[in-house]
This record gives sequence, C-alpha cells and structure tokens, in this order.
Amino acid sequence: MCQLAVQSSDWIRVDPWESYQDKWQTTCSVLEHHRDLMKRVTGCILSNVNTPSTTPVIGQPQNTTSPIYQSRNSANKSTAADENANLGTAVRYEEIELRILLLCGSDLLESFCIPGLWKESDMEVIVGDFGIVVVPRDGTDTERIMNHSSVLRKHKGNIMVVKDDVNHPMSVVSSTKSRLALQHGDGHVVDYLTQPVIDYILQNQLYITASG
Repeated sequence: MCQLAVQSSDWIRVDPWESYQDKWQTTCSVLEHHRDLMKRVTGCILSNVNTPSTTPVIGQPQNTTSPIYQSRNSANKSTAADENANLGTAVRYEEIELRILLLCGSDLLESFCIPGLWKESDMEVIVGDFGIVVVPRDGTDTERIMNHSSVLRKHKGNIMVVKDDVNHPMSVVSSTKSRLALQHGDGHVVDYLTQPVIDYILQNQLYITASG
C-alpha cells in the first residue's frame, strides 16, 4: 500500500528494507540503514546534525556528474528486492548536504515521555544525531511534550513541528480516521488516501467490518 501511495510521485520512494528483515528493527537501526544507504547512493559522508561535515565526495572528480541508479521510468523495472535502491536518478556533487530525519506524529513524540518505553541511548541517537519532524495531532501541545522530556528538551533545536496549511491541514490526517471512513463508506476517505490504495483495500476487504 505504501508503494501504491507513492507510485505517481517523482520525489517520494518507499524502502521495504525493514519489512524484509527477519526480526523487529529498532527505530535507530532503520534510521542508520537509511543513512548508510544514502552514503552509498550519493558517495558523500553524512555526519550527525550537530557536527556537519565539509569533507568532499570520496573518489568523485570535480565538475562531473554520474547517475548512480536508473530512473524509475527505466525499461528495466526494479523488483521489490532492490526497491531500496530505486531512488530515481541520483547525482554526485562535490558537496552535498543530506540529513536523515524521523517523521512522526505528535503521539509518537509523546511516547518519548513514557518512562521505560524507549531506551535513553536510542532517544539520544534519534533526536540528537538525526532529528525529528513532527506532525501535530488535533489538540496536542507539542511544546509541552518537548518540555516534559529531558532528552527532547535538550535537543529541541533538532525537532521541527509542521505547521498546518489552511487548505491542507495535516493535523486531521490519521490512519484511524482513514479506517473509520472506509468502514462507514465515507467519501472523505479520498482526503486521506490515494485512489490506488483505496482500490487495493476494497479489493482485499481490509479494515471493513462484516456489517460494512
């Protein structure tokens, strides 16, 4: 469904790496996977957010560019196994600024405040080394959440809160609302999901109650 959701996008890709692993992966390990992947794709060195690197691309002649992977429009369509390499046509630059961030809702951010739920060392890596982009939920005070956790408070500069657009509010989007809209036959489901995803869900009778 994730792949269906972004199939028409020119700038969003889905990496199935996590779902192919034999065991559960921590958030840290997934972020580190993406950091390592981008190192291979771009040839540049990614550093922690607090210590940006000025090191030039390794082994790449100046003033030249070369494609690393084929475009997704190539005749040789990638399989699911190598989808994590299908990042479009990547280009090497002498200097590249890349940053891997965790995108989440404010409900996940709030879970950082629950004692014992997250390892503090993992929280330090996630917020301190990578950073977080937070989509606020209705009625959630993200400032209060950040001040409630010593780790979040310490690295508040690495946390970016998405501001709602009047015409396209993000705070109302949720998987729960999407499932409820499907169960009730609510036409507003198109506000949450793309048509290929809706078609897939209906064809496979997912999230549909017996009465629905």
